[in-house]
Amino acid sequence: MRGSAAVNSTPGQGHGRFTVRQRTTLMVNRYVVTETLSDGSDGRVLAFAEQKRMTLREQMTFHTDESGRKVLFTATARQVVDLGAVYDVSDADGRPIGTFRKRFAASLLRATWELDQPGSLAAVGRERNRFVAVARRLWDLLPLDLVPFMWPYHFDFVSDGGPVMRVDKKFGLRDRYAVDVSSPALDPRLAIAQAVALDALQSR
Repeated sequence: MRGSAAVNSTPGQGHGRFTVRQRTTLMVNRYVVTETLSDGSDGRVLAFAEQKRMTLREQMTFHTDESGRKVLFTATARQVVDLGAVYDVSDADGRPIGTFRKRFAASLLRATWELDQPGSLAAVGRERNRFVAVARRLWDLLPLDLVPFMWPYHFDFVSDGGPVMRVDKKFGLRDRYAVDVSSPALDPRLAIAQAVALDALQSR
């Protein structure tokens, strides 16, 4: 894997395609985000993310590298243990970038998220295949906690009918997501935070 690089924070100049890979440990979910080159291979590392489990107020922290010494941005829930909590995405100095949240009622049959970047865009993301969405929920009702639902699921984010971002989960033993940002207005940090949340918070 190539050397790391800070995420470009200027909307319209961010990385259009990137890959999110999960690294699961006992108490912390870890993710590595890499840019995707035109030939489909991995480019630079854009961010490393950590999400601690079993906490009252959910937070994901994004670093420049695995050492965790420098924070790029964070995504923090406003409410404590709330299934429909709003997550504030902020830069390293606490300045707001945008928000995302899961629409709890709509997600009972088909996972639905809201993505908001004030003054720029507001988008809604839904599972692309409603039949896979229903099958995934039926699977969760079965006593198969140790057997994950293996069939990939995908999300499309749109704003005023136009595409903003698509997230495609790939087959594999570990969760891997290909992300394609089509809107030049979307801040890449908000795009990365939402993409990671689709894995880290999907079961909420």
